[in-house]
Amino acid sequence: MARGWESKDVEAQVVESAEPRKFSSGHSEMTPAQQLREQSIKDLQLSKTRINNDLSNATNPHHRKSLEAALAHLEKKISELG
Repeated sequence: MARGWESKDVEAQVVESAEPRKFSSGHSEMTPAQQLREQSIKDLQLSKTRINNDLSNATNPHHRKSLEAALAHLEKKISELG
């Protein structure tokens, strides 16, 4: 019986998450270009986090230099989009 209740709860969550979210607090919906820009910024920030983690563990000077260059490149891209 508990399994049936769980599946109904999961189904309700899936249906709820599939419905488009409406902003009733005066926020307008983002255009596709804005959505793409926001997603690009999030992706770049995620990559930046990964590179920072790799940089903190890197011991080889050449590898560190490469990671620092990649980090600088990501920061430049984020500032261009931001």
